[in-house]
Formats: sequence, C-alpha cells, structure tokens
Amino acid sequence: MTYIISIIVLLGVLIFFHELGHFIVARFFGVGVEKFSLGFGPRIIGKKVGITDYRVSAIPLGGYVKMVGEEPDAEIEPDQIHLSFTHKPVFQRLLIVAAGPFFNVLLAVLILFIVLLHSGAYFMEPVVGEVQADSPAEIAGLRPGDRILAINGSGVESWEEMAQMIGGSQGAEIDLEISREGQPLSIHLSPRLQSDQNLFGEDTQRYMIGIISSRQISAKDLSILQASVLSVQKTYQIAELTFVSVVKMVQGKLSVKTLGGPIMIAQLAGQQAKEGLIEFLSLMAVISVNLAILNILPIPVLDGGHILFFTIELLIRRPVSIRVREVAQQAGLFVLLMLMILVFYNDITRFFTTQ
Repeated sequence: MTYIISIIVLLGVLIFFHELGHFIVARFFGVGVEKFSLGFGPRIIGKKVGITDYRVSAIPLGGYVKMVGEEPDAEIEPDQIHLSFTHKPVFQRLLIVAAGPFFNVLLAVLILFIVLLHSGAYFMEPVVGEVQADSPAEIAGLRPGDRILAINGSGVESWEEMAQMIGGSQGAEIDLEISREGQPLSIHLSPRLQSDQNLFGEDTQRYMIGIISSRQISAKDLSILQASVLSVQKTYQIAELTFVSVVKMVQGKLSVKTLGGPIMIAQLAGQQAKEGLIEFLSLMAVISVNLAILNILPIPVLDGGHILFFTIELLIRRPVSIRVREVAQQAGLFVLLMLMILVFYNDITRFFTTQ
C-alpha cells in the first residue's frame, strides 16, 4: 500500500505542476482553457469553473491542458478567436508550451531548497582513509587519518572540492596543508595522471595523488541564501547528468536497460517514503528534473516537438504545414510507444530478477 500511495502522490504532484505551468502561462496570454486534467481517459471527478473543466481522469500516467483552438485546423467560433491558442503570436505559443518543463525544474528547485534548509548540506570530509602503494601521496608521507585543510593556500571543506583542485593542477606541484593527530603539517607533492572511470563506467584519465576517502559524512547548516543558491546548483547538476545520460544512450555508450518506468518509480518512491519525508522529497526533485528533460526532447507529441515547430516558425516566418506536422506526430507517437514498451519491459525484467 505504501508503494501505491507513494507513486500516486509523487506522480500527482509532478503532473500537476507540469500542467499548471501550461495553464498559468496560457491564461496570462489570454488563451482559453477547456480542460485541466490529471490523468488520461474517462473523467472520474471534477468541477467546471467558467469554460474550464478541472478533472481527475481514469489513467494516472500523465495529464493535459486542452486549450481553445489548440489544433491549427480546429473550427473556432468568431467570439472565441481572442481565446484561441493558434491565433496567438508564435512566441507566446512557444512560452506556453515551454512552461510545463520549466515548472518541473522550478518544482525541483523549491523541493531542494526546503530539503537543504531543513537538513543542511551533506558532504564527505577530506580525510584520508587509505593511501595507495607507490603513489605520490605515499612517497610524500601522507597517512590514513590525515585531514586535508588547504591546497596551495585555498581552504578545503569537502572531499569533492579537494579532488577537483587536485585534478585541476595539471600535474604541477601542490602544497597540502594537513592536520595529523591535531598537529599541522605541510606536504609537497605532484599529482600523477592515472586511469579512472566516470559515472558511466567509461575509462578516463585525471590527475590524482593516490588516496581513498575515509567516507566520513558531515552536514552543514545553511542560511536561506545559501540554500537558495545550492538548490539551483544541484538542480542544474541533476539536469546536466540526465541530459548527458540521454546523449550517451543515443550514442550507445549507456545501456537502455538503465531506463525505468512506472514500476521502478513506484519501487523507488515506496522505498524512499519508508526512509522518510526528506528522502521522498529528494527523489521527487530528481524525477521532476528528469520529466522536464524528457519533455523537451525534440520528439513530436512531446513539448519539445512543439517547441521545435514553433522555433522553425519563428525562423521561416510561417507555420510548418499541417501535413508535415501530422506525419511528424505519427512518427513521434511511434517512438514514444516504443519507448514506453521498452521501459515497461525493463521494469518487469528488473522486478522479477530482484525477487
């Protein structure tokens, strides 16, 4: 039951914010909205206010906002032309479509802001756990338990920050200020270019000194300003990682087996809900960014496909022909269906292999 409630809440919030983005910007530009639906298919419950039917529909795998004159060939009554989406300037139409993914990004920033303000920022302390044999660190005399305080005079607060500074040295000699059993020491060494693997399992090379973290985790309280800045930075990092993952999947460098759908999301949501509200909210932020990236892909029937058509219209100063759009939408629908089949297959395979 926890899994079912968790995915309903998670998807409900994400879908609501996505469609709310379309709705708010559409109304801002004077476009009439006929339906605001959470879910697809038959209407379960709802309330009509003005011309808008706010509804919850039977299939909870998405949602939609149906606007007046949304289809280019739709027949519009003369008294409703001022409410028609199609009759608005192309730049306004583009903003209305882009508002959905933007609101998902905004939601992620808001969630992460709340999480960071409540829990603080977790980081791995720059404390040495192991020293690799015959490494620059061993030769220079670094030992397990040493804490890195500064590199070339610049203070170090986390292991990640330390690794970035070492990697950016390009092999030049660096000065480490360390603390050993409470005593300050200074050590000079030159990082060595070594083979490593990135997050995607790809072989890469970077400058390292041959130390392994002690994995001591700490948290730092953040001010409102710090939480605001860090929430934006973390949202950007999630978006960048998601986008790079999509590119590498297209290039064949990342297996499509890593894709997941509703079943995997339900499992993750249930697990994180059991861990606590903060963990559940963090997962929601990540999936919200993923949803935004998915929706801006230039696939017809997705927001990204509409953005592509409107961008072309801006450039050539005329709408893309209805025939071209129909063919593109059919192709986009096929791609989307194949993607849905793939993620459901991955979900089912993953579910039974982990039982």
